[in-house]
Amino acid sequence: MKTREDIESYLLKMGVNHEDLGGDIWRLREDGMENLMVSLAGPIVVFRLKMMDVPAARREALFETLLRLNTTELFHCAFGLEGNAVVLGGALELENLDFNEFQAVIDDISMAVSKQYPVLSKFRAVA
Repeated sequence: MKTREDIESYLLKMGVNHEDLGGDIWRLREDGMENLMVSLAGPIVVFRLKMMDVPAARREALFETLLRLNTTELFHCAFGLEGNAVVLGGALELENLDFNEFQAVIDDISMAVSKQYPVLSKFRAVA
């Protein structure tokens, strides 16, 4: 079974700038991802990144866009809603986790941020 030490070693191997927040939670800061959180939740490794707040206007169009992006652009993660926020999330089983799987989720999230943020930012409320 893999442990938190394996997660730490994967982060070091990737050369990702990260901070151990304790309690099996790490904050990654890499290439435009200022708050990618990686945490252990029992037998699962959870990846979570807040993309933006859900705007008051054009919500249906935003939600449709998120669903379409989930099916056409993302492989190891998905857009979702958490409270009033649009988040990117992914999860892997800890028991058989290998480095390539771990890196694939982080790479997918990184690519989604750089590629999809311009699309989603059009829905942000204009002050």
